[in-house]
Amino acid sequence: MAESPVSRSSVFPTRGSHREVVRIGALLRRESVGGILLVAMAAIALIWSNSPFADSYFALRDLEFGYEPWHLRLSLGAWAADGLLAIFFFLVGLELKREFTVGDLRDIRRAIVPVTAAVGGVVVPAVIYMIIVGPQPELLRGWAVPTATDIAFAVAVLAIIGSHLPARLRLFLLTLAVVDDLIAIVIIAVFYTDDLDPMPIPGAILALALYAVLAQRRRGFFLRNRFAAWLILLPVGIVVWAFVHASGIHATIAGVLLGFMIPVRSHATGDDGVEDAGLAEEFEHRFRPLSAGFAVPVFAFFAAGVAFAGDGLIETITHPVTIAIVCALVLGKPVGIVLTTWLTTRITRSRMSDGLGWIDLIGVGVLAGIGFTVSLLIAELSFPRGVEHDAAKVAILLASVLAALTASVILGLRNRHYRLIEEQDAVDEDADGIPDVYERGE
Repeated sequence: MAESPVSRSSVFPTRGSHREVVRIGALLRRESVGGILLVAMAAIALIWSNSPFADSYFALRDLEFGYEPWHLRLSLGAWAADGLLAIFFFLVGLELKREFTVGDLRDIRRAIVPVTAAVGGVVVPAVIYMIIVGPQPELLRGWAVPTATDIAFAVAVLAIIGSHLPARLRLFLLTLAVVDDLIAIVIIAVFYTDDLDPMPIPGAILALALYAVLAQRRRGFFLRNRFAAWLILLPVGIVVWAFVHASGIHATIAGVLLGFMIPVRSHATGDDGVEDAGLAEEFEHRFRPLSAGFAVPVFAFFAAGVAFAGDGLIETITHPVTIAIVCALVLGKPVGIVLTTWLTTRITRSRMSDGLGWIDLIGVGVLAGIGFTVSLLIAELSFPRGVEHDAAKVAILLASVLAALTASVILGLRNRHYRLIEEQDAVDEDADGIPDVYERGE
């Protein structure tokens, strides 16, 4: 029997359409490969920066090039953070636009639980960080470091240990991560914009308007001609990025704005009556490999290198910033997500989907404590090069490993639980030809 709208809105996580489940499955596979590359490049950077050849790593990271009059003489590390990471944030913008247009976030009744869970997963870690470093006010500027979730890293872990976890649980994690990214974008734009120069902003607005008109009016042309976006939209997008960078607003915000300008709906249907993929979905397919396979791993390579040895290692691990970030990510994230979800379900009288348990939500909350890419970016913006800067990076790496291992244990056990249920269902189906009715969210 089909669920009524009332009963459907009172259940979380929501099922999602068949097309959405298929899309999320493909996204998980692509992000898992990117997550593995991300971890590998970070490990290489950490080993190289603590090897006898460490000077060559830091010389490479700090090598500068670019056109100074346009404020574009940057180090390789800065180009990776401000330039390459804009590709990642472009995809974040596409995903946000899609969620707000045709996804779960368009319906407040379905979005309320993952949205509040994401907010709780930001607020509680920030509060924990501020409590721990409170006696040292100069360290408070790093409060936002533990608020972010790295979806690529988290999905890589999920892909390895979560082959039988319900699709609803994975959809919940993806929706939560999308909202988390939105909050991180707002934090970067509001709290990490230094020395704002209003002069380049009109140029950025005009270029962005041209980009939006081209994308909206010629969506069919860009769908049919694969290289047209590279030849037409990319140069306009680079102009937007350059103006935003020159204004003092962090340049990755330009990537988000450009993603928001891409239309989601195609306004065309196939022979089966289903609406064709829009330009946003097509661009996601085209550009995600560039982001996951190159842009984010290269950023991780330049951001994760931290030199420590002897007393420096002990000083770094015991630094208040390290302790605060580790506690905020490993403990604060799951506490914030689960507690806020519990409160929201009580207020809205929602119930969890059949077959899922609160232990599943705890596992997802711990997994969300993997704060890698965006956390490293915020650490770069929060602290100048020095002890606090190195401590923040070490803390992010340590917390991400601890969160990944803990989540692997919890969700690994749950994965075994769901696998046994699937095997029992298969036996029952073979026995009577009728599968048991068990809601797995597929």
